[in-house]
Amino acid sequence: MDNHHRRLEAMYQGAPINGFYPTQMQVSDGEAELTLEAIADYHHAAGAMHGSVYFKLLDDAAYFAVSSLEPEVFVLTTSFTTYLTRPVSEGTLTAIGKVVNQNNSQWIAESVIYDIKGREIGRGNGIFVRSKNRLLDVPAYRGN
Repeated sequence: MDNHHRRLEAMYQGAPINGFYPTQMQVSDGEAELTLEAIADYHHAAGAMHGSVYFKLLDDAAYFAVSSLEPEVFVLTTSFTTYLTRPVSEGTLTAIGKVVNQNNSQWIAESVIYDIKGREIGRGNGIFVRSKNRLLDVPAYRGN
């Protein structure tokens, strides 16, 4: 699976949106960890990080935790609930996603974002399913 995990990391880094959110990610079996530096470009008008950034970190961490367990096809998020538990405006953020349940048709994963002091700033959970799109058809997964 280690090769699969490295390919997932490369696919993630190759996504155009991550040019705006320069996130680092590490994938292992059933888990993914992301880091992002909170900067003023991600702030809403009151000077704290916009909720969309919370969602992206939480969904990505949970999504890639699930994807680590599916080596054949692209996974889809079918629903995701986000809880913003503490405002943050700067510092390194770490999101950790873990698969908490799996059956033949879906996975449930949870994720938490921590600030530089280890305090929880956001939490989420989602349901994920297999798509019909093969991972080997995704150029960034293949390595080209």
